[in-house]
Amino acid sequence: MTYEAIETDTGIIKAWVKGVPIEDAAVEQLKNVAGLPFIHSHVAAMPDVHFGRGATVGSVIPTKGAIIPAAVGVDIGCGMMAARTSLTANDLPDGLAKVRDAIERAVPVGNGKGGEHRDTPASVASAYRNSGLEERFRVIVDKHPKASSKKLSTQLATLGGGNHFIELCLDEEDRVWVMLHSGSRGAGNIIGQYFIGRAREELAYRVLDFRVPDKDLAFFLEGEELFDDYLGAVGWAQDYARENREVMMERVLRVLREKLPRFKLEKAAVNCHHNCVEQEDHFGARVWVTRKGAVRAGVGELGIIPGSMGAKSFIVRGKGAAESFCSCSHGAGRRMSRKAAKETFTLKDHRAATEGVECRKDAGVLDETPAAYKDIDAVMAAQSDLVEVVHTLKQVVCVKG
Repeated sequence: MTYEAIETDTGIIKAWVKGVPIEDAAVEQLKNVAGLPFIHSHVAAMPDVHFGRGATVGSVIPTKGAIIPAAVGVDIGCGMMAARTSLTANDLPDGLAKVRDAIERAVPVGNGKGGEHRDTPASVASAYRNSGLEERFRVIVDKHPKASSKKLSTQLATLGGGNHFIELCLDEEDRVWVMLHSGSRGAGNIIGQYFIGRAREELAYRVLDFRVPDKDLAFFLEGEELFDDYLGAVGWAQDYARENREVMMERVLRVLREKLPRFKLEKAAVNCHHNCVEQEDHFGARVWVTRKGAVRAGVGELGIIPGSMGAKSFIVRGKGAAESFCSCSHGAGRRMSRKAAKETFTLKDHRAATEGVECRKDAGVLDETPAAYKDIDAVMAAQSDLVEVVHTLKQVVCVKG
């Protein structure tokens, strides 16, 4: 095994961080979580681990009888999807700006008004209605009106901003893949924020025989009404996120069909969450597994581990490593904050780092420049016992919000 065991006074952390940096603040967060009495066995830290809200991004948290909403986070169901096409590098035009522009017109990008459908396309609205998501959401907000969002119809099939992206990539045989990263958008964010707030309210009234070191580690206990309500809301947001990726993928594939006559879809590789909670069996117990920036990697399961805007990405197959709770990293992981990246790197740095990639080269994406992230090769080396690489991808087009 390549993990490092970190024992604390109250718990155990198993961290796959050999050869990759981890901030002291992230270690302290891991210790805070590992010390909670409802943690089952240990907490697992992936090589992309970094400081987050309450719990670290890049951690796997197994709990018995409790769930921590802030550990799941506010981008509930965020994840990846990838599909391989029949196209090769030779089928792509010399200049890819028009292809990128067509994708950006097909899928609204960014946050706020620019990142929403002004008039929801009929195909998107139909997909939402037929999925049953609308009815399920109504049940949630009838009981919790403050979890409501007017963004449902306007944000399905939209990308968002930050580290969300759509890419065209080439694999080791120069075949073209479509890969995208997004989640439950504004609706999931509102649900996450609402239930984190409710958990903090509950914490203020709990009589406990242990200390909760961070208010964002507030929890719901199994058997409580709010526990069940939160599970229903999280399940909805995870399904909404998956549907969002499915509809976006279809719209990108439609662009390729129109622009590149030789296009055919060969196979969808995977559609996986990396911010989620699921009930699973580990170390002799049925537990709630929260993956905050981690991908399920059971035996034979396919996953996606993206690099940054100018780095490689990987389609991987899980090895089912028990000590990681059958998990792997969800990407390279940030090595500095967005603010620090904008203060550290110049546009010249960013343009050099993304040479050969048709993407934004402006100051608005400096926080996403490749050097703001950990070395993806080091991250992959650190988790060689968790996954095997099936395909190595290199982007040629990157659409950012």
